Amino acid sequence: MEFIHAIGLGVAGNFAHHLEQAGELKDFQDVVTTEVDAPKGIFPFYLPHSHSFLGLYPIDSDVLTLPDFEANAQMEPEIAVLFEIVYDENMQVSDLIAQKFTVFNDCTIRKEGADKISHKKSWGKNSKGISKDWIAIDQFEEGGVMDAYHLVSFVKREGVVYPYGVDAPLLGYAYFYTKLKVWLIEKMNMQEDFGPLENIAKHLKDTGYPKQALISVGATAYAAFGEKNYLARGDEVYVIAYHKELDDCSLDASTTKVILHQKVQ
Repeated sequence: MEFIHAIGLGVAGNFAHHLEQAGELKDFQDVVTTEVDAPKGIFPFYLPHSHSFLGLYPIDSDVLTLPDFEANAQMEPEIAVLFEIVYDENMQVSDLIAQKFTVFNDCTIRKEGADKISHKKSWGKNSKGISKDWIAIDQFEEGGVMDAYHLVSFVKREGVVYPYGVDAPLLGYAYFYTKLKVWLIEKMNMQEDFGPLENIAKHLKDTGYPKQALISVGATAYAAFGEKNYLARGDEVYVIAYHKELDDCSLDASTTKVILHQKVQ
């Protein structure tokens, strides 16, 4: 429970076609963005010390536990960045300092009629996945270590490995580096409780102004199998970030830089 004191936030709609494939584009039909390809907003998946359902720590590195009710759950392969939060004298977020990154499974229930994104994100223990291994961020801008990495994901079902998300360069995110950071700071300070979105500034206040934020920066588009198949008990989930100079990406951890492997139960 390394991040039990960090607020957990996610970015919605930061990769082309993901929301359409997930059937969630209509949830944001009334959300206005400054640019066509801008993310739709940010949402909480964990609120430290909260008495709400989001106060239960949901992250595990080995096991993904599906809900005990009937639900359609899809893996959401993402990059997670650990940021230090800097506040000004008015307790507004003034800066986010990127420290390290890893791979993340922002597993999500496809639930019709959910009022907020967060209602589909955290249903109990082990509803999220994160790798045990991290890569230090030298600079959160072009020319840094993250330039060279791709994100890919698989599901192993009954002995057969299927691509779940497309193989995507991290530079393929719509908003990344400084543009993403500036946007995140604005949303953490100014995002209103509207439609599927929530007031993040209020969450920061209510959680005692945490010093760190674990932010999943957006899910990739799905491969054919991932778009058409929900997760099932007995599946094995793999999310991998690999250096582009590798000839190929296998499930062998020795040939990748960061890997998440969860067993679905």
